[in-house]
Parts: sequence; structure tokens; C-alpha cells
Amino acid sequence: MFDALTDRLQTTFTRLRGKGKLTERDVDEALREVRMALLEADVNFKVVKDFVAKVRERAIGNDVLDSLSPGHQVVKIVHEELVAMLGTPSKLELGQGAPPIIMLCGLQGAGKTTTAGKLGLQLRKQGHRPLLVAADMQRPAAVQQLITLGKQVDIPVYSEAKGSPPDISQRALGRAREINASVVILDTAGRLHVDEALMTELKTIKDRLHPTEILLVADAMTGQDAVRVAQDFHKQLDLTGLVMTKLDGDARGGASLSVRAVTGVPIKYVCNGEKLDGIEPFFPDRLASRILGMGDVLSLIEKAQENLDQKKAVELEKKLRNATFDLDDFLQQLQQVRKMGPLSQLMEMIPGFRNIQKQMPSQALDESQLKRVEAIIYSMTKAERRNPAIIDGSRRKRIARGSGTQPHEVNQLLNQFRQVQKLMKQMGNYKGRGGLPGFGGLLG
Repeated sequence: MFDALTDRLQTTFTRLRGKGKLTERDVDEALREVRMALLEADVNFKVVKDFVAKVRERAIGNDVLDSLSPGHQVVKIVHEELVAMLGTPSKLELGQGAPPIIMLCGLQGAGKTTTAGKLGLQLRKQGHRPLLVAADMQRPAAVQQLITLGKQVDIPVYSEAKGSPPDISQRALGRAREINASVVILDTAGRLHVDEALMTELKTIKDRLHPTEILLVADAMTGQDAVRVAQDFHKQLDLTGLVMTKLDGDARGGASLSVRAVTGVPIKYVCNGEKLDGIEPFFPDRLASRILGMGDVLSLIEKAQENLDQKKAVELEKKLRNATFDLDDFLQQLQQVRKMGPLSQLMEMIPGFRNIQKQMPSQALDESQLKRVEAIIYSMTKAERRNPAIIDGSRRKRIARGSGTQPHEVNQLLNQFRQVQKLMKQMGNYKGRGGLPGFGGLLG
């Protein structure tokens, strides 16, 4: 979502860092570019104005302009002010209520029901016993959608065929106490726009159940409408947090940078994609680093720890030590990394990767290309996977036919694998390297 913004900011800062000494005019020219980049990314005008003013006030000081690396100092200031604009990390408050209640609200189509399932799954991983409540009686099939999501993540769902959402929510709270649920997640109704009937219904639920958290689910792709919606909901319901959805979309995304600064309500979660594990706590410093092309190593490490099989990593380490790394291991590493999410998103977390990506083949991070690699390896016999050296011309043709590829693609994979094997042998004497190696060969 922030690709265009990141590219433009990186170009500006590269030019700035290339100057040995900065003048006030240099800073103003760079900030003019920053201002235009943020406005084109659909960041709120007042937010941009305040942001640029704060950066300029700090950047034109003598301690910056007279420093040995003034360009780097300005970039550091931009990063710090961007983090300040996005706010501080804010966790869910689940210490009150018996059990505590999380009420999700928002416009129709923002992704409330899917977010309810995602949030329930994350809380269950943290040791909670959630109950999902289908309190959206407006949208056709909303109840059934939540029931289906509940089955997918093995979380109970309270639902009724008909009735008023406040009454359903109140009875759901009784059910939660019966089954000893540790947290209740209410999926409430939305509308195509903010209206009096919607707010009356939500206020009634709030007054009766006193939810611990009232989270607005906002679609990041709706631009400044998301900011206006957040203001309206906050005025009526006194929101405790925001969940920004569809951050993997191709819209400009500036609303997600504006909404906290305009409303004062903290962003607590961000969602990427439709997968039920596609939700993560919001860390302003990490998003700021990604936007400025600095990567996000902490999130990458957390994804690896959550998704990669440590037992298989130990087994791989033994193979490295014995120099027996084969195509089955290569395939296994590929599949483990793909569990962590879309490859393009993972690579954006690596500092400086955007610069490297520009020098890579256009298909290197194409998910379809990775599927072709899988198909080629699956078309080999066990003997060929264990010892690729036996694959001659006739075998290449057979493997290509079986995988729906061309012989030169099989040959390319074998060449890449040989490069990876050499790398593995070099790394075999080092401990703890079994998590992500083996993937580099696919990027050449």
C-alpha cells in the first residue's frame, strides 16, 4: 500500500544524504518533496502541515546542519516524527469485566466479521477462551459467515436466527459465563454510511453491556472517508481503539497514517489479506521504518518464530553438518517460508531490500514462480531429489512434461540448487542457521 510513498521518500532522502553539507534551502526543498509525497498518498492536509512544520523546526537547528552527517540526521528526525504521528503502541485492555467484552463496530464492508475471527484466533493463541457473538442482523449471511469462521478456528459462536442485537448480545454474555469464556467478541452491524439508526443500536449495546474495548474496524483503502468515519464513531461511542484493515491493498493508504493523529484514538491492530492469521498488533515504529525503506526485522523474526518448525530446523542443521542437503530439504525450506505470508511482504521487512529488488529479475518474487519450482521438484523421483546429479537431458524433458514447464526452467532450478548447496556447506559449521537458509537461491 505504501510502495509509491516509500519510493518517493527514498529518492528524496538519497539525494539529501548525498550532500556533504546541508543548507536551510536544501532542507526546505527536501521537505517540499516530503509534503507532496504525503499529500499524494492521501494523508490528511492538516496532519501533513503539522508534520512538516515539526520536522523543519528540528532539522534547521545548528546541531543538525553543522553535523558530520546532516542528511542522515534529517532522515532520523523524519522517522521520529512519523512515529510520533502514528502514536504509541496500545494493547488490548482485558483486565475488566466478567468476562471482558470487545465490541467491533464500523461501516458495512470494512471487514468486521473477518476481523472478529482473526482477533479470536490471535487471542486463543495467547491462552484466552474467546466466544464470538453474531450481533449483525442487518447484513444477509453475516451470522452464517461468523459461524463458518468459528468452525475454521475452532472457537464457539453464539448466534440466534432473529432478534434485536442488544438482546442477543446480552444473552450471549450469559452464555459466555456458562461456558467460562475469558473474552467475548461482538460482531455488530454496519451500514453503508453513518446513520442515526446504526448509532442508536450500538449505543444501546454499549449501555447494556459496558464493553471493555470498543474498536472501530476501518478500511484503509477508503482514503479520507476512513478518517471521517472514525471521527463520527468516536464522537458517538467514545472509541478505545482502531483496527485498520486491507493494508495489503493497492490504494494510497494515507488514511491509516492520518486517522490516529486526527482522532487521538490509538491503532491497536492492522490486518493484511484474508487469511485468518493476517492480523498483527500495531507498532508505529515498525510501520514508520517500512515506509522509509528501513525494513522491519523484529516483525520478520516474530513471524519466523511463530511459523517455522524448530524441530525441522534442527534436522536441517544436522544435514548441513553432514553435507547431505538435497532437493527435498530445499522444497521443505520453501514451504516453511511460505507459511509466514506473501513473499513480497516478507522481503519488505528486510532493511534495504527495496534497492536490491530493483536489480532482481521481475519474476523472482512472483508467487506463481515459486509454485512452478514446487511442481518441478514434485515431478522428480525420490532418487532424483536425493541426487540431482543423475538428472540428464532425457530426465529433464520428463520432469518438464510432468510439471508443465520447459526443460530450461528445470535446468535453471538445478543450477540455483547447486549454488544453494555450496552456500549450505559453507554455513554447515555454524549453529542456529537452520531457519531461513536455502531460500536465497530462488531469488537469483
